[in-house]
Amino acid sequence: MKVQFTETVLRDANQSLIATRLPFEKFEGILSTMDKAGYYSVECWGGATFDSCLRFLNEDPWERLRKIRAAMPNTKLQMLLRGQNLLGYKHYPDDVVRKFVERSIANGIDIIRIFDALNDLRNLEVAVDETNKNNGHASIAISYTTSPVHTIKKFAAMVKDMEKMGAKSICIKDMAGVMSPQEATDLVKAIKDACSLPLVLHTHCTTGLAFMTCLKAVEAGADVIDTAISCFSGGTSQPATETLVYALKQMGYETDIDEKVLVEINNYFKPIRDEYLASGLLDPKVMATDTQALNYKIPGGMLSNLISQLKMQNAIDKLDEVLLETPRVREDLGYPPLVTPMSQMVGVQAANNVLLGERYKNIGKEVKAYCRGEYGQAPGKLNPELVKKALGDEKPITGRFADTLEPQFEKTKAELGDTARSDEDVLSYIAFPQIAEKFFAARKAEEEKHVKYTIEPLKEDK
Repeated sequence: MKVQFTETVLRDANQSLIATRLPFEKFEGILSTMDKAGYYSVECWGGATFDSCLRFLNEDPWERLRKIRAAMPNTKLQMLLRGQNLLGYKHYPDDVVRKFVERSIANGIDIIRIFDALNDLRNLEVAVDETNKNNGHASIAISYTTSPVHTIKKFAAMVKDMEKMGAKSICIKDMAGVMSPQEATDLVKAIKDACSLPLVLHTHCTTGLAFMTCLKAVEAGADVIDTAISCFSGGTSQPATETLVYALKQMGYETDIDEKVLVEINNYFKPIRDEYLASGLLDPKVMATDTQALNYKIPGGMLSNLISQLKMQNAIDKLDEVLLETPRVREDLGYPPLVTPMSQMVGVQAANNVLLGERYKNIGKEVKAYCRGEYGQAPGKLNPELVKKALGDEKPITGRFADTLEPQFEKTKAELGDTARSDEDVLSYIAFPQIAEKFFAARKAEEEKHVKYTIEPLKEDK
């Protein structure tokens, strides 16, 4: 029996703990060592890394990926893609989705974990098809959650459709760490009965269940588990790589992991962790176990960002009220899984409801778009009073929203002209126009500052 490991420190672990503020220069020195660890894959891109590189780190996310690829030639690199949302917060036309997938693989990605925040499979088809066309590995993820409308039977039926769609593996994506050991056992067995694909489990330690859940998932037949090197594990992050390697080996499972290399990796990241603790960016709150997440279903990245946002508004004292309001908003929206972009949408609306002292006094434009059907089919029934308040007499969309969008890539490329130096720049701009513009301007200014002028010495008169 064998179990494999996906290391998350370069993406989800630091996204969950420090809001994705880990610049390339911080981890560059350990990449060649990580390449020798024996990981199934290293998750290093996608999710919030793209936005964070442009917005906060003054990095080109594409260049970051190319550098990681060059430093880790022997390890499969993995990214997280939000289906038709790509790495942004709205749906994009099919031509943009196809180009983004193609360039991601061309720049070094091997495995693309593709999910839809609502588990609307229509929003996965194009990204999966393009991944397969470019010889990438399409790992389709179930956005796992619990609610009156989410059942193991429905998840198992969904997996059959994912296999037909072209998935090379299935991932159970438990964003909030709410999956219990028994639920993991039951769901893994149901999925294994429903399809023949490799199965990956992704969970978080938020509620304290993750280590037990991983063990029971492996016992039930999971092939790969997502873990984080120990100093960036726990809390809203993933369970510790070293701990699970140790435990599973004692239980008789084979792994490809070199434990001596794990020690080197952890020793490298320890001072980085301590630096973020000292600066306050790593808040001890997100490193603790919070069993209340079993009630409000908030994933790690959402919780760390919510704390950060409330601090900026000097309203951290309202955190408990916002956490109580979150499941109420989620119910009103038909029980969407709390994963990007739904987690941000629900979290912001819950915060607004609390801070303004009145529910839905101000309805966010994203919530209005959701009620309109721009994100896909809600898992359950929306609160009709909220829909009426959000849309008025406007009729919601019933089909696939991307079918209503005009092709965008070539048009945008022509409009940008010399501002975009590559197709990758065009994609960055489409995903985050204002942020990309600022990045392009800063990049140009930095380059001009470092131009070296050579002056010919004066010739002596003879």
